[in-house]
Amino acid sequence: MPLIIGSNGLFGDSVSAATTYSASYLIVAGGGGGGYVGNLYSGGGGGGGVLSGTVTLSPGTTYSITIGGGGAFNTNGSNSTAFSLTAIGGGKGGYGNSMGQTAGNGGSGGGGGQSGGGGKGTSGQGYNGGASDNGGAGGHGGGGGGAGAVGQSSYYVGKSGVAGNGGVGISNSITGTATYYGGGGGGAGLSFGGTGGLGGGGAGASTFPAVGISGTANTGGGGGGNGGNTGGSGGSGVVILSVPTAKYTGTYTGTMLTGYPKTNGFNTILAWDVGSGSYTA
Repeated sequence: MPLIIGSNGLFGDSVSAATTYSASYLIVAGGGGGGYVGNLYSGGGGGGGVLSGTVTLSPGTTYSITIGGGGAFNTNGSNSTAFSLTAIGGGKGGYGNSMGQTAGNGGSGGGGGQSGGGGKGTSGQGYNGGASDNGGAGGHGGGGGGAGAVGQSSYYVGKSGVAGNGGVGISNSITGTATYYGGGGGGAGLSFGGTGGLGGGGAGASTFPAVGISGTANTGGGGGGNGGNTGGSGGSGVVILSVPTAKYTGTYTGTMLTGYPKTNGFNTILAWDVGSGSYTA
């Protein structure tokens, strides 16, 4: 193909190739819900999968975006999609293989309950959930996996069971402020519920009966496991796009988080709430 002089005066294969530009993205799926069963201790939900990087945008092209919601108790989180990429929803917390509720696989895996193993995470998006150690008479829940680390397995100190903590999420500064996303939910225990992982994970219940704490909205945090009551719901996901302000078109659909779009330095940042939307480059 002969070289063509583009409108910017530079040689290239085509004029249109010179007009594309790079933008940064963060895609976070919904967190998994904590496990639930009426009289046992369950695992925490896994954090939603997290993807980040740069994408080449073509002017005039519309890019569809979907943000996954957090899973209710006993339910995996929903996927988030953008730019032909899919972040996988977090796995649900388990309440024991023998009871028919194994921990869910997902972006990060849910924590196990009543001697059950943890769910599996997705490579490049999150980590496995912790297992439930039934070495005593409790079967306390394991912590859900996080986008940055595995969930902690439950363990015993003497005759006291300690539920597993949720795995930590992963930090990202696309908004201009370092923020953690995709933390795992804590497992439930009789006296010691697991803490939620940094990145929106909810704490597990620490008494009987008690409710697991839900994951934080728009972080993809997993819900906390329950102690004889409902498990916490997972936190919803989010999609964030940072484009050079000189290229920003102002053409988008869907619901923005409060305060967005906003300008940060030389970039304009958009952050979509749960649901569907789009951006036209």
